[in-house]
Parts: sequence; C-alpha cells; structure tokens
Amino acid sequence: MGSHTSEGSTNIGFVAAIVAVATIGGLLFGYDSGAVNGTQDGLRAAFALSDASLGFTVGSLLIGCFVGAFLAGRLADVLGRRNVMMFAAALFLVGAIVQGVAHDHTIFLIARLCGGMAVGTASVLSPAYIAEVAPANVRGRMTTIQQVMIITGLTLAFVVNYFLAAAAGTSTAPFWGGIPAWRWMYLCQAIPAAVFLVALFFIPESPRFLVSRGRHDDALGVLARLFGHSVAAAKLTEIRASFSSEQPPRLSDVLAPGAGLRPIVWAGLVIAVFQQLVGINVIFYYGETLWKLAGASESTALQRNIISGLVSIAACFVTIGLVDRIGRKPLLLIGSAGMAVALFVMVYAFHSGVIDATGQLQLSQANGTLAVIAANIYVIFFNASWGPIMWVMLGEMFPNRLRGSALAVCGFAQWFANYLIAQSFPVMAAKLGLTATYTFYAVSALISFFLVQRFIHETKGRELEEMVG
Repeated sequence: MGSHTSEGSTNIGFVAAIVAVATIGGLLFGYDSGAVNGTQDGLRAAFALSDASLGFTVGSLLIGCFVGAFLAGRLADVLGRRNVMMFAAALFLVGAIVQGVAHDHTIFLIARLCGGMAVGTASVLSPAYIAEVAPANVRGRMTTIQQVMIITGLTLAFVVNYFLAAAAGTSTAPFWGGIPAWRWMYLCQAIPAAVFLVALFFIPESPRFLVSRGRHDDALGVLARLFGHSVAAAKLTEIRASFSSEQPPRLSDVLAPGAGLRPIVWAGLVIAVFQQLVGINVIFYYGETLWKLAGASESTALQRNIISGLVSIAACFVTIGLVDRIGRKPLLLIGSAGMAVALFVMVYAFHSGVIDATGQLQLSQANGTLAVIAANIYVIFFNASWGPIMWVMLGEMFPNRLRGSALAVCGFAQWFANYLIAQSFPVMAAKLGLTATYTFYAVSALISFFLVQRFIHETKGRELEEMVG
C-alpha cells in the first residue's frame, strides 16, 4: 500500500489508505450499537430476560468499552498503536461469533463484554493513530472520518436488521440454516471485524510510537513514506525532542507535580464527559420510541431511523469541510448553542404531554411533530460539532509523551459517562418525567458552551510536537 512519494510532498493516497483502515474501528462500534436494537425480542426469548436483565445485557457492551478504552491507552504506549488495534479486531471477531451462537446467558455476556473492550480500544486508538500519521493541515478532516464511520456503521446495522427481519418474517423467526434472524444480526458483525483485522496488516506502526520506543530508523522509514525523504529527517528530530526525557511514557504523566491532573487532561475530560451529558445516546438508543410518539407506525419508525442516520452522515461532511478552516473551538461553540436551543424546544414539547394508564407519554400531533423536528435538528448540530470534534481533539490535543496515558483517562471517562446516561435514562424518565430529564441534557449543553470558551484551546494546524500540557 502507498505509492512512491516525491521529495517533501505528503503522500495523501497513503495517508487516506491508513485513515480508511483505522476508522473501521468506528464502523464496528456504530454497527454494534445499531445491531443490538433489532435483537431485543430474541434476547428476551432466548435467555428468559426481565426488563432489568435485558437492559444490563444490552448495556454490558458499554462496561466493556470503558475498560477497553482505559487499558488501550496504556497498552498502546507499550505494545504499539497498530498491535493493540489488531488485538481489538480479533477480540471483536470472536465476540461477534460467540454472541451469535451462545445458548448460555453468561457466555453471551462475556462475549458482549469482550466486544465492548474491542470497541473501547478502537474508539480511542483510531483517532490517536490518525492524528499521529496525518499532516497537520488535514488532520481534522481525516480524524472526523471516525465519526462518519460510526454513523455509517449504525445506519448499516439498521439496514441489515431491517432486511434480515423482513426476509425471516420477524427477528425471532428462523432464517438461514434454521438460525433465528436476530442471531444473524450478531453473526453479520464478524464481516467488518475480519476486514478490520486483515487490513491492519497493511498499514505501518505510528512513527511517534516508534520514536517513544527508541526505534528511530523504523520511524524514519514510515515518515519518509508519509511525507517524503527531505521532510522526514527534520520531522524525526522534532518528534525525538518531544520525548526528550529518557523515561518511557507512563500513566503518572497525566499528573502535574504536586497539583493533581494537568490542565490539558482536565480540558480533555470536559469534552469527553460533556459529549455524553448532552444526551446524544438517549436519542440514538430511543429514536424509534420518539418517532412513535409523533404518530409513526413501527415500520415507519425503523425507516426514519435510517433517514436520521443519513442526515447525521451529511452533518459530518459539513465538519469535514470546516474543521481545518475555521477550527475546532468555533465548531464546539456553535454545536453547544444549537443543541441547547433544540433540547429546550424538546422540553417545551414534552412539557405539554400526559402519561396514559400504560405509562406511555401521549403528545398532541403538533407537539409530537415539534419534538421529532427538534430531535433531528439537535442530531444535526451534534454530528456537525461535538460528535466528531471530541475525537479529533482527544487524538491531537495532548503532548506526545502524554497521549497514551491521557487517552486512557479521558477515554474511560467518555465511555463511563455514556454508560451512566444510557442506564439512567429509563429511571429518570419514569421517576422525574421526560421534561425534567431533557432539561438536564439542555442545561448540560448550555454549560458546555461556557466550559469550551474557558478551557479549550484551538489546535487547528498545529503540529503534535507543539502541543503543551
């Protein structure tokens, strides 16, 4: 892979090929998140699950994610970015097959946790790896592709599930080989996992990791393939200077001497956690329910989920066009403001609703439509800003020496917040009502605006060696 590069010119074809491979990890995450939505009836029947057990079974992926995200940052500093992603791809492949064939609930849960660890690993390493190989002037665009792939995976899963269920009659009916359609929804995940694993053999290790392990000749070879021979030597010198101390990177690097976490790590935690506190995954996980509230039938609701996915992908392309022009911080600020307004409109729509005897929210047709429109505007703002930009910033904002350790901390916080939001929504909605629940997300979006203004520094166009902690 990779063509000959002239002296001093970036080999964009080679960089693009690397990015295409690295972001398959994002596709796997999106695919799993979408696939599980179609399997809930099957899970309930196969394992005789209560509502609470079903919630835990679905959510167990996220527990694996925050464990995987934490371990990945540290392992990547020791074993390399590419090697750890390979391990994640293999783990996801095995996890997908076992989830598809398991007849014991405990074995199914273990496989789901393994799949989650793989997703958490790929989610933090793909953007970091891309940031470490892409030139500064296109780094934002390249890393934004991670978010495009997450939503593509999500939308692809909705499409595959829709056709599997339609072909079998229902998700629980037997399909190929007498295996129920819902089990095929898990087995199909093995295909992108296998592609990811094989493709990783064709891309190089991150030059910044190679320098951190003292493998300077190998790093020079990769840099020459990426940027041309004349630039490679100068770049190697800059990277070596950023790892000036003899000590290899370690987890304690995230702490400032005698002062707790470094300010740059706090800034990373702000964007990692607030990306979840604005409630995006509630919209993702409960999209079908919202459409039904607006008066759509179940099949129409599923089709509209696919439309929402396509709209989200379009919003990410707006980011690809703007992120390296206007920068990261303006996009985060626009996103915070837009999401806050859309969420407060949803609060208004829910405020007028009544809960019927079955515990379902009933909205007037007008307010149901208003809630759906506001939800889609919110999704557009999220996917044009916080969705991709958080991954861009986490991949690039930390100094070389800190990157693995800071990603371990921020990646863990991101997935843990994701888990808490997903698990707390049904309880909050039942106990506090949707109005209070969405007010919490709206206020979080508002607070995020001021936190970005205060704590986040622009990273557009800066070399990774210029980042300071």
